Amino acid sequence: GKYGEEGDRLIFKILDSGEYYKSLDSEFNRYKDFYEQSVKIYKALLNRAKELKDKGYTPDMVIIELENEFRRDLSYNRFLENLLKKNSAKYILISENIDKLKPLFSKLAYNNVFLENDKENYQLDQFLFNFYKIYGFKETTKKISEKALRYDLTVPFARYVVQHQNDITFPFKRYQMQPVWRADRPQKGRFREFYQCDADVVGSKSLWQEVEFVQLYDAVFTKLGLKQTIIKFNNRKILSGIAEVIDAKDKLIDFTVALDKLDKIGAEGVTKEMIAKGISEEAIEKVKPLFDFTGDNQEKLQKLKTMLASSEEGLQGVDELQFVVDQMDKLGLQSSVLEIDVTLARGLNYYTGAIFEVKANGVSIGSIGGGGRYDDLTGIFGLKNISGIGISFGLDRIYLVLDELNLFQKVDLPKPKVMFVNFGEKEALYSMQAINELRSNDVKSELYPDAAKMKKQMIYANKRQIEYVVLVGEQEVTNNSYTLKNMSTGEQTNCNLSTLLRLLTKN
Repeated sequence: GKYGEEGDRLIFKILDSGEYYKSLDSEFNRYKDFYEQSVKIYKALLNRAKELKDKGYTPDMVIIELENEFRRDLSYNRFLENLLKKNSAKYILISENIDKLKPLFSKLAYNNVFLENDKENYQLDQFLFNFYKIYGFKETTKKISEKALRYDLTVPFARYVVQHQNDITFPFKRYQMQPVWRADRPQKGRFREFYQCDADVVGSKSLWQEVEFVQLYDAVFTKLGLKQTIIKFNNRKILSGIAEVIDAKDKLIDFTVALDKLDKIGAEGVTKEMIAKGISEEAIEKVKPLFDFTGDNQEKLQKLKTMLASSEEGLQGVDELQFVVDQMDKLGLQSSVLEIDVTLARGLNYYTGAIFEVKANGVSIGSIGGGGRYDDLTGIFGLKNISGIGISFGLDRIYLVLDELNLFQKVDLPKPKVMFVNFGEKEALYSMQAINELRSNDVKSELYPDAAKMKKQMIYANKRQIEYVVLVGEQEVTNNSYTLKNMSTGEQTNCNLSTLLRLLTKN
């Protein structure tokens, strides 16, 4: 309930197992009985309709006769009795509604006999399936999913704080890096499984924490080489204040969710969504200045003070923004840009104060970080009035940005210094004895695993940029020697094991 409407839709739910599926199998078996009995009754009516037609009954007379005979049908009445014997509310519910089958069956039999409509069998299947789905599965499906994969790291962190409240010292700081899951449609920058790297402080309401988190974002992205990263910054109290002054306080969530989409669907799209959510056109007119809210941070703060003059909560949010902006103006940032964005809402419902979202400069991708203050998240686990604030780095998206901007440093992959060519089982055993000696002296060595053609083995050594290759053929085994080849110069040296060790440890 703390992730918001969109977040709740993206929770990756897990189907329950165990006893539930045993009961589900039982449900299917009962449905099978119900279906087979129903088809049997219907076929009997179909045959009877053909007989009545052959006797000269009119279509109307056939319908009347079929319904009368259906009511007297022994197989139908016996089936009804069996349902009632189940002594279960839902099966009594089926028995109370099964009379709906009478006119349908009569109509289907009539259509098949008089209209020769082959589609009626399909209609029968559809009707019986929907009938059972409504009246038979109603209770069972409630238990189909009671568990889910971890959606984020913040709510579990709140649970951890409550669980260990007597063991930790407040304010309590922690960082955490773990995978999370979303039931989302995978595409560029959107994953069903991805890593979040979170940093949180819980147990302090000081706005200096907000300042420190801005600095933390700046420090990390500067070190990664992401220049001019934009740290978007807002306050949920400002959004509440705006909703208050436009008389849409009861529509706060709808208002903020729509406003948060401004950069994706534009002013016209946001307007349409707000109207669809029941926000009046008069209210939207008041909020339209936010759609083109320009100026530097200090100018934006002045505009907000004017707009929110009648809202105490809104002005409190402006004051909190003012504090952070003033301190950052004095302290400065290494390479990032702090930007007030009044349309920033963040979808998660647990935020109560400052909210952040980070965008990479020059790359078209979603946010690479986000976070905010949550004043009572621990309250859902029983620990009231503990304020916290945290930010998150989206590891996978940051990787995509670094890759697109070619900011990864070239890394030499681990490789052996020397490779022994494999000429066969006898030569390989001889080579492995030397490899053991080299490895014990910290010389990374390996034997090509297969006795493949010489050319293939040498191509492998070249591709991996291995410095030396040792050739051990029948002659080397006989002479207790090794032929060492320098892959850069092509120079070859025939030597014994001690000389081989000396040459490879020297270079």
